[in-house]
Amino acid sequence: MNESDMEQIGDIDDGLGPGEFWTLKLYVAGQSPRSLAAFANLKKICTEHLPDKYSIEVIDLLEHPQLAAGDQIIAIPTLIRKLPTPMRKIIGDLSNTDRVLVGLDLRKETTS
Repeated sequence: MNESDMEQIGDIDDGLGPGEFWTLKLYVAGQSPRSLAAFANLKKICTEHLPDKYSIEVIDLLEHPQLAAGDQIIAIPTLIRKLPTPMRKIIGDLSNTDRVLVGLDLRKETTS
């Protein structure tokens, strides 16, 4: 992935705190199918649930392996929510939207 895969978008009110902006980091391994799927799934989730309130930084660990230590990355792809705090991590291709929404604290877990 390259710099053109990074996205930053403005501001809108969708029930989040005023001016609350989400900073996300996606750790991937090159252009593998799982990495590409994770990025596509993340963009879809952000577009639907965080319109104009997020930035995504894609970090390719094949190009920058030293960056894995900073966020204690042990598997890829891994999504890190840096802001709003507290930090949260989700490992996988982000294909289970409900799990991702609960993991990011965008939707509360429901019990059946």
